[in-house]
Amino acid sequence: MPYTKVLLHYIWATKGRQPFITKELKSPLLQHIKAYSIDKGIFIDTMNCVEDHIHLLISLGTEQTISKVAQLIKGESAFWVNNKSGLVAKLEWQTDYIALSVSESGIDKVRHYIAGQEEHHKKKTFAQEYDDFLRVHGFDRKELG
Repeated sequence: MPYTKVLLHYIWATKGRQPFITKELKSPLLQHIKAYSIDKGIFIDTMNCVEDHIHLLISLGTEQTISKVAQLIKGESAFWVNNKSGLVAKLEWQTDYIALSVSESGIDKVRHYIAGQEEHHKKKTFAQEYDDFLRVHGFDRKELG
C-alpha cells in the first residue's frame, strides 16, 4: 500500500459570487459535504464557508485528482441544495476554482485561515482575497480569463 499525503487548499465561489450561502444553510451544507466526502473517500481536514465562497483543506487519495475532487464536491453539493434543502433559489458554483498545495509545516496556518473566514472577510472582500491568492501564487489573471 502506498503512503501518500498530498494536501490541497481549495477555494471556489458561488456563481457570480452571489451571497447564496445563508447562516441557515451554512451548517447543513458543510455537514452534507463532509458526509458525502466520507462516502466518496475524500478526506476533508478543515472547511468553512461564507455567503459567497468555500474553503476546504483536503488530503488527496492515491486515485484522486485535483479536478475530480472539485467536480464531485461542487456537483453533489449543488445537487443536494437544489433538490433536498427546500430552497427556492438554486445554488450554482463558478466553474473555476483555486487549488494550492500545502506543506506539512503550513497545515496549521491554513487551518486557522479557513476557520477564521468570517473575521477575515470583515477586512477583505472575497474578490480581493481571490485576486491576492492568484497574484501571490504567480497566476496571470489575464491568462485565466
